[in-house]
Amino acid sequence: MGYGAIALSQSAGEQTPELLDFGIIQTLPKIPLGDRLCTIYEDLTTVIEQVQPDLIALEKLFFYRMGNVILVAQARGVVTLVVAQQKLPLVEFTPAQIKQALTGYGNADKKAVQEAVARELELDTIPKPDDAADALAVALTARLQL
Repeated sequence: MGYGAIALSQSAGEQTPELLDFGIIQTLPKIPLGDRLCTIYEDLTTVIEQVQPDLIALEKLFFYRMGNVILVAQARGVVTLVVAQQKLPLVEFTPAQIKQALTGYGNADKKAVQEAVARELELDTIPKPDDAADALAVALTARLQL
């Protein structure tokens, strides 16, 4: 699961995004599900405590591979719990909303979105791994949509 944190600063009357942090919360597939969910809970709690965000943005669950839907839904439940415990506002965006916000085209491919993330954050390279770049795309969408 990727995460990305940006800060917004006012510059010439516009909000300029600044990269604070990004990365992934990773669990091993062979570990029991309950333990994997605990890792997500603990690691996300730590990230939130370190970053101190004002808002959490998530990508809405998208059913593209039925085999993973239940696992992803369980992980999202843990994320929602952590966010609620931290008393943070939560917004969600569909993949099409994220693509539209960053590229101007709701059916943009992954590479176009990643290039937009790098451009918006004035990065020389696209953030890696892909899950972290995706999380930054969601954060940037929240900035543009709110």
